[in-house]
Amino acid sequence: MTTPNLTKSSPTLVIIRGNSGSGKTTAAREVRRRFGRGAALLEQDYLRRIVLREHDSARIDPVAPTFIAATARTALDLGYHVILEGILHTERYAAVLHQLIDDHPGPVAVFYLDVSFDETVRRHLGRDEPIPVTPDEMRTWYTHRDLLDIPGETVIGETSTFEQTVTTILHASGLTTVVPQTPCPRRCPHCARKADQTTTATDAP
Repeated sequence: MTTPNLTKSSPTLVIIRGNSGSGKTTAAREVRRRFGRGAALLEQDYLRRIVLREHDSARIDPVAPTFIAATARTALDLGYHVILEGILHTERYAAVLHQLIDDHPGPVAVFYLDVSFDETVRRHLGRDEPIPVTPDEMRTWYTHRDLLDIPGETVIGETSTFEQTVTTILHASGLTTVVPQTPCPRRCPHCARKADQTTTATDAP
C-alpha cells in the first residue's frame, strides 16, 4: 500500500500488528536485522511498558497511542524507515495510526498477523522466555481479526512460516529495494569499512 504523495526520497513506514503471541515482535526484529542500519524498530510494549510505564487501558485516557505515533513521525521526519509493531488495538490506536498514515508522504505498508487464540497460546508457551501470563489472561487481550481496514492491508495467516512471514513483509513493503537515508549508513566510516569488507569477501575466489 502506498500513499498518494509518494516521492523517491521519502522513507518507508511499515506497521506490523497482531495479537499477543502471533509472532509480530520476532518477525519485526528479523525484518529490521535483514535491512540493517537506517531502519528504526519501534516496539509498542517497550514504549508503553518500559518508557512510559503505562497500563494499556481505555479507562485512563492513555498517553501511549499519541506518544508512539509521535515517535514514529519523528523518526520518519529524520529519514529513518520505520518498523512499528505491537498489538495496537484499534479501540485505542486506530485514530492515531490512520492519522500517521495519512500524514506520511512516502510508502506505507500495513500487516496483520491473523493467528487463532489457541495458536497464540501454543506459540507463547514455546518461547525461550515466556511472559508470565496464563492463557486466561491472554484471552482477555485477544481480539479476533482486529484490522485497521486500510486499503492494501496485508493479512498473514497462521499457516505462514516465520521465513515466509518475514519475506512477505520485506518484499510487500519494498524494504528490499529502498536504501538507508540516515547519516550513519550513508556517511559513517565504520559502515563504509564494513561494506568494503563484505564486498572483498564476496569477490574472493
